[in-house]
Amino acid sequence: MMSNRITTRVSMWALVALLLVAGAGCKSKKSAMGVTDPAAEKARMEQEAALRKQQEAEEQRKREMEEQARKEEERRKAEAPYRKLENYFAAISGTSSVAAANGSINEALTLFASKDTPVLIVISEANGQKDYDRPTTIGEYLNYLKDQKKNINKISHLEFDASGKITEVELVKNQ
Repeated sequence: MMSNRITTRVSMWALVALLLVAGAGCKSKKSAMGVTDPAAEKARMEQEAALRKQQEAEEQRKREMEEQARKEEERRKAEAPYRKLENYFAAISGTSSVAAANGSINEALTLFASKDTPVLIVISEANGQKDYDRPTTIGEYLNYLKDQKKNINKISHLEFDASGKITEVELVKNQ
């Protein structure tokens, strides 16, 4: 009976020792897993930094593209009255029918604050100083285009009032 008891105690101690060794082994494996290779850690950090840098570059490109699109849209909106007025000038000077020309003149006049809006025609420019032909009004200029059947000037500058109507036209002779 004593030998049975001793065997049981020895078995018990052996089991406890085995569990302690196994537990210590697991702990050392866990700590070994937690301690990383410095080269691997450095590579991981460099990879994360490169990824952040790439994401920042993509965001910057996206912001630049949005800004460029916004500026392009503003430019198109600003050029729209110029193109529209140039089209009216071409339609008035290019039509063979007086009635069609008068219709285009009436449509074009809706762009202006009044039919007495001044039209200034630059005949020369030197050192920032402009020489103008005799001033006229938009009504007279549109009728001039209708009579002459040719548009020899291009729009240089338009001024607008608060309601978006044209209050002044500056033309430059085509060269």
